[in-house]
Amino acid sequence: MSFQGADFSILGFPCNQFAQQEPLSNSEIKLHCSQHYGVRFPVFEKILVNGPDAHPLYQLLKNERRGFLFSESIKWNFTKFLINQRGAVIARYAPTTRPEKIVSSIKSML
Repeated sequence: MSFQGADFSILGFPCNQFAQQEPLSNSEIKLHCSQHYGVRFPVFEKILVNGPDAHPLYQLLKNERRGFLFSESIKWNFTKFLINQRGAVIARYAPTTRPEKIVSSIKSML
C-alpha cells in the first residue's frame, strides 16, 4: 500500500490493555515494529484506550465513532480510525479489518 506524495499519515498508538500484548518499553516497541514489520510511520508511547484514564485522543475517537453494537470501548488491539484533513473522524474499523480493505476509503479522501 503506497500513498507516496499524498497528504496522508498513519499513526500508531501501542496499548497494553489487551492480554498484556505490549509489555515492552516504548523504545523496544518501536524497534520491534520497525525490524519485524517494516513499520516506517510514527509509533507513539503506550497509552490507555479504555477506562477512566483513557487518553483524550481515544476518548474523542470513541465518542465520534462507536464500535460494534454502538459500544464506545476498544475491543482489541489494531482498531483503526480514519480521520480526514479537517480532523473529522470518518470511520472506525475493527481490529480484524486488514489495512488493504481501507485503501479505497483513503484514496477517496485524497
